[in-house]
Amino acid sequence: MSKNYGYACINMQLSNPQDYGGHKNDRITTNRSMIKRTFQERGIEYASSLSLLNVLDLQKILEWNVEHGINFFRLSSNVFPWASEYQLCDMPDYEAIWDACESTGNYVKKHGIRITSHPGPFNKLASPKERVFENTKRDLEIHGELFDMLGLPRDHYAKINIHVGAAYNNKPVALDTFVANFERLPESVTSRLTVENDDRQSLYSTKELYEGLFRRTGIPIVFDYHHHGFCTGDLTEKQALELAISTWGQIKPVVHYSESRAEEKKDPKIRAHAHSDYVNGPVDDYGYDLDVMIEAKAKELALFGLQKLDAQRLTAAA
Repeated sequence: MSKNYGYACINMQLSNPQDYGGHKNDRITTNRSMIKRTFQERGIEYASSLSLLNVLDLQKILEWNVEHGINFFRLSSNVFPWASEYQLCDMPDYEAIWDACESTGNYVKKHGIRITSHPGPFNKLASPKERVFENTKRDLEIHGELFDMLGLPRDHYAKINIHVGAAYNNKPVALDTFVANFERLPESVTSRLTVENDDRQSLYSTKELYEGLFRRTGIPIVFDYHHHGFCTGDLTEKQALELAISTWGQIKPVVHYSESRAEEKKDPKIRAHAHSDYVNGPVDDYGYDLDVMIEAKAKELALFGLQKLDAQRLTAAA
């Protein structure tokens, strides 16, 4: 099957134009933010102004993607700076932000773009601490609210992906807690939430997620090729991929692909789990139709590099 590649959050050429023959004032990004002290000093008004710039730039990034044949993109989790500290509707620019999101959502529908997100590792639905759950719930709600503002479907096509987070020295209990807390989330989140296999034996393999979460909640599994190499669950790559694919029903599965930075740099001092700048592939889809999120530090440049290598492999095999 043909592979559909996407990249995550930042367009290197648009966010750093001065490095690619442009001017730094022409920067396009959805990651404008600030440190906590700045937020405390300048408040929601400044957060609102940055948020508006971020959502306006989102459509510019998507337009660039379409021009370059890319229809799969992971949205940054920093579109609304310090959003956990206020309600989005309280932002002074909320009406303009809503209008910009509506426009971008219409563009997404017109061009068949798939938008997903991957909230940060501090989101831990398996935590036994109520405060941690409440913080996680708030962050996931923000992602769900943004997806609603964009008019994205309330299903796993517009996935909000997380890890279980931790095992807390007792995997069965941690999974029980995850399930209980999942049921406390709003529908804007539960209808989109997916989970991803981990890169440590002490955490969760694809098989453990299937048995411990999917069978109980129906949450689809995002298969991560790189992580599987560190936490196989006694399954081959093909077996684990097929198990994850089986959780998606009629929706096209998303998988993550990355490679080891230690191998790329030929430096054993680098943690083997770390993502490389570029990837060589090939991504073995085993004949399945997948949306492949490239998790590489060079972002769209890594995607283009992999496409070039794929083309060379096809030519050599002809």
